Amino acid sequence: MKITEVKLGILSVPLRVPFKTALRTVNSVEDVILEIYTDTGAVGYGEAPPTGAITGDTTGAIVGAVKDHIAKTLVGRDVDEFEDLCIALDKCIVKNSSAKAAADMALWDLYGQLYNIPVYKLMGGAKKSITTDITISVNEPDEMVRDAINSIERGYDCLKVKVGKEPEKDIARLSAIRGAVPKETCIRIDANQGWSPKEAVRILNGMQEKGLDIEFVEQPVKAHDFEGLKYVTERSYVPVLADESVFSAEDALRIMQMRAADLVNIKLMKCGGLYNALKIASAAEVYGVECMIGCMLEAKISVNAAVHLACAKQIITKIDLDGPVLCSEDPILGGAVFDEKIITVSDEPGLGIKGIEEGRLRYI
Repeated sequence: MKITEVKLGILSVPLRVPFKTALRTVNSVEDVILEIYTDTGAVGYGEAPPTGAITGDTTGAIVGAVKDHIAKTLVGRDVDEFEDLCIALDKCIVKNSSAKAAADMALWDLYGQLYNIPVYKLMGGAKKSITTDITISVNEPDEMVRDAINSIERGYDCLKVKVGKEPEKDIARLSAIRGAVPKETCIRIDANQGWSPKEAVRILNGMQEKGLDIEFVEQPVKAHDFEGLKYVTERSYVPVLADESVFSAEDALRIMQMRAADLVNIKLMKCGGLYNALKIASAAEVYGVECMIGCMLEAKISVNAAVHLACAKQIITKIDLDGPVLCSEDPILGGAVFDEKIITVSDEPGLGIKGIEEGRLRYI
């Protein structure tokens, strides 16, 4: 199975409601779709969201990385040279993790098709379905309460609440939500680097003292501030999850060795795809650190790849793969089934993606 061509297109999918964090506000998913064609007729699918505020990857950067470096590295090669292909992909350009992730998942898709096996079984096949949380964007308290209640009515029992924009208001936001949802509802929070280390400790301990029962906090401090992350982890009543601090297996390993966080978040767009994500999972297994698997604002192709990884590995115990259910529609054919909080992986070969609704992809 030889790679003959790499094609790119833009997919636009509106969101149900605007997505707001401490870093940005987004109204629709505008992702780059990557298709790898082969001489057997098999097609591998990948996806990369332009998330400049987090990864530095803009649409232009993703397109340039693929056309000028990644496509030239892959075209003409045999999919069966899988390890060599993954290594070559990782080395062909510095950084550009989202573009690499899109190509990486398309390669895994083709490799699974080549041997007629779903990717999650190639990686370990731990389970068939997973349960995701759903994100509550940062807004005024009453609007966040409405969104939380709506999510509970849709069947979700774990909310990931965005905080970090206005520290003094965050406790009020969480108090309002905790008072409006069933007592057993799991609430985890994501500060998106919004606090200083001392501020984080004060706010988090205040939340727990008020009985808000927070499961964990995601990335309370700046991504580069490993010492600050450790400071919060050692002093906070709330467990700490490292997210933006983890762009590679080396980052994850350093955090685990420092004991700078209680948990580590794996995102394909930050680490460059499934091949590198497996390295993070392996390090976590050695250190006994549980992982969450998360996503950016992505449509189903790339989140589907993350589902395969989550279903493959027992060390991944927390799931934050709500990208497709935040969208108002799903133009992707095949792949995992997203039934609100329950996600069931496909047993089709590769990643199980069959294509995209006609006319939805604008090739570039």
